[in-house]
Amino acid sequence: MRYAVLGTGIVGRTIATKLASLGHEVVIGTRDPQATLARTEPDGMGNPPFATWHADHSAVALRTFAEAAAFGETVVVTTAGAAALDALTAADEANLAGKVLIDISNPLDFSKGMPPSLNPVNTDSLGEQIQRAFPDTKVVKTLNTMNCFVMVEPSRVAGAHNVFVSGEDVGAKKQVTELLVSFGWPEPGVIDLGGIETARGTEMLLPVWLRLMGALGHADFNFHIQGAR
Repeated sequence: MRYAVLGTGIVGRTIATKLASLGHEVVIGTRDPQATLARTEPDGMGNPPFATWHADHSAVALRTFAEAAAFGETVVVTTAGAAALDALTAADEANLAGKVLIDISNPLDFSKGMPPSLNPVNTDSLGEQIQRAFPDTKVVKTLNTMNCFVMVEPSRVAGAHNVFVSGEDVGAKKQVTELLVSFGWPEPGVIDLGGIETARGTEMLLPVWLRLMGALGHADFNFHIQGAR
């Protein structure tokens, strides 16, 4: 399958690497490919510049958001939450219509410093905002409740643990669940929460996740729902 991964940060790179390793055709989308490749400084999290990663993953093409979305049969949003709607607008609604859109982003608001808050929260979610903005796209929220390395290698966390999916389209959720299984998630560990409004709950896990990371001193952990099956 052809995948478009929107976002060049560590989450996008990790997802793109996994998809390519599974034999999928993958492109990464960014606002300005030349500017992205020209950066020589580490990002805000200390990760090497994109060009360093791309030199080792040259089979993954770098394109504009619109070019990537046009290429992909499935689109994966890995940008920061505050940038997600702008990135999708740049991707062009026509390039997203009818496609499954996997939303991994979280609406973290850093405007008041650390730790971040959420915006939207409680009565809305970023997943819902994306679905409303692109009604002809099949949005599935998933993988947003864990570190990106656990997303693609769940065995990093010992024992049983869970990943959630939210979305309106049953067929789209089935497709995404099959992808998660190919990442190494046992199918019984995938919990379908229901419609896209349930993304409110998974997005609101992020404040808990951030504090757990601070308390544990690492990110190799995840949520396990006892009695889920």
